Amino acid sequence: MRNSYKNLFILILLATVISSCSDFRKLQKSDDWEKKYEAAIRYYEEGEYYRANVLLEQILPIIKGSEKAEIANFYYGYTYYYQEQYLLASHYFKTFYDTFNRSQFAEEARFMFGYSLFQDSPRYNLDQASSKEAITALQGFINLYPNSEFVRKADAALGQLRSKLERKAYEKALLYYDLKKFMTGEYLKAALVAFDNFQDDFPGSTYTEEIQYLEIEAMYNLAEVSIYSLRKERYQEAIDFYEIFIDTYDESKYLKKAEKIYEDCLEQVRKLNS
Repeated sequence: MRNSYKNLFILILLATVISSCSDFRKLQKSDDWEKKYEAAIRYYEEGEYYRANVLLEQILPIIKGSEKAEIANFYYGYTYYYQEQYLLASHYFKTFYDTFNRSQFAEEARFMFGYSLFQDSPRYNLDQASSKEAITALQGFINLYPNSEFVRKADAALGQLRSKLERKAYEKALLYYDLKKFMTGEYLKAALVAFDNFQDDFPGSTYTEEIQYLEIEAMYNLAEVSIYSLRKERYQEAIDFYEIFIDTYDESKYLKKAEKIYEDCLEQVRKLNS
């Protein structure tokens, strides 16, 4: 008996789905844009974003300039967002804002333009061009609407995006330095430039302590492989890096290693002077 009820329920559900699909196909083929509009809004409110998207796409050119165009275009951007097609969503939210910048939905559309780009941002180890674009868009939103209800969410997204860029820059700097195994001056110079750029771009980073220690190590290694006439100058630069490091991180976990390099640099400078 239980199986009979279960089978009946499945049959009813299947019939409902088939009927629903049939109704949707009829709407697609219909020339009545008002019916399509009403159905699209209904589908959207019921969470049927694909169907809402298909119908809105058909009628948007027809209702352009009408009162219904505003809400239809706004929902159209969200249909892409909820289907996780974030680049398309960002495009249509920006288009909405540019077209309806006096709308009651303009503020939200401007926020969603940046937030959709944030959602499309890849893992930190991939190209971060879209992350930079999202940062620009979200910061632009905050500048334009500093008192918006969406500012807190925009700030949280900006924090995550900047963390990705920071991690990417950190990994890039380490990659240059990992090539030190070849002990060539060019790789060590590249690492030093990367370390310097990182500190300029991300002041106060949690990675700064490690980066500043690695600067000492990199300059020391560069001095070791340099021609005789440059060694004294580069040992002295490693000493200078150490003094900057010790002023800030006098209890660092890298302290013993840094002191050992520092002492050897002093010894090398003493020998070169004599």
